[in-house]
Amino acid sequence: MANKKDTLTKAYMERPDVFADAFNFLIYDGEPVIRPEALREMDTAALALPFGTDGSQHSAQRVRDVFKRWVLKRDDDAAYLLLGVENQSDIHYAMPVRNLLYDALQYSAQVEAAAKSHRNSRSDEKPSSGEYLSGFYRSDRLIPVITLVIYFGAKRWDAPTSLHEMMTVRNKDVLRFAADYRINLITPEALTESDAEKLRSDLKEVMLFVKYSQDKNKLRTLVENDGRFWAMEYDTARVITAVTGTKIKMDEGKGNVDMCKAIQDIRLEGVEEGFGRGIEQGIEQGIQQGIEQGIQQGIEQGIEQGIEQGIERTLQMMISVLRSMGLSDEEIVGKIVENSNLTRDDAARVVCAGRNQGENDNG
Repeated sequence: MANKKDTLTKAYMERPDVFADAFNFLIYDGEPVIRPEALREMDTAALALPFGTDGSQHSAQRVRDVFKRWVLKRDDDAAYLLLGVENQSDIHYAMPVRNLLYDALQYSAQVEAAAKSHRNSRSDEKPSSGEYLSGFYRSDRLIPVITLVIYFGAKRWDAPTSLHEMMTVRNKDVLRFAADYRINLITPEALTESDAEKLRSDLKEVMLFVKYSQDKNKLRTLVENDGRFWAMEYDTARVITAVTGTKIKMDEGKGNVDMCKAIQDIRLEGVEEGFGRGIEQGIEQGIQQGIEQGIQQGIEQGIEQGIEQGIERTLQMMISVLRSMGLSDEEIVGKIVENSNLTRDDAARVVCAGRNQGENDNG
């Protein structure tokens, strides 16, 4: 299951519109500064050759989830950023070290690229001894690397968000001399309603669905009031079902998915299942009540009345639930017939009796 989640979230975050949206949220408070069309794919494998203590070289390689280059052109200047996303379906308790390694390898690769460029240069300008030794000239500059962690879980992220939080030492006098590294993190649990409005792609809907996935009432309100859920892209819906474990029926690769209807279908299935269990429990409860009543009123009469009362109460409870979901009396009758031994006429009488009782109670 973890591999499926990782595969789906990686493919989802590779979408330029979603990728740009996440970094606009992080860097520019939701303003659409980073344009999807200005993003360029980068090799996700980071490889560096740091020197060992004996002067030998040791290769270190890590593979990022998603890595892109962004070029911001203003007048005659061009600013470059290297942007990486790490998707997490589970909490990672060593994330600061992991991301620090990713970023360090990328900076190391830039230094190595600069050194190689100078070695191949035919310029007559001679480097200083320091420049020659490092391969990195005084005029050289590094491209900023920004790594963003996106957590697709509903739980609160309780892992360290900085290198200092992982250390045994808490003394500030000591820590101010130990380099720190903080991760950039987006989590559904910490995403407020106002923050969510800053997301312009359907990443907003994914994050909010995950956030409320454990609260059925809030989830229903969300999907009923957000129009994007009524015609959601198939791949986005797959991400939601994978990371939340929601069992939604979808036609493989066919068009958009109505998440609102899908949630309603799940509720209906639950009600139908409840019908069967409820009627069975009603009979059992009725028999028990009947036995107790039978001690005083006669065993046979008590059991019969108890069964009828148990079934009646269960049916009226289910009818009330279906009415609250907007089903008509005719549709409710059909549901009762499907899930009980009652005839259509008997089911109609029960529904009619329930409606009359409700009108009398209101009156």
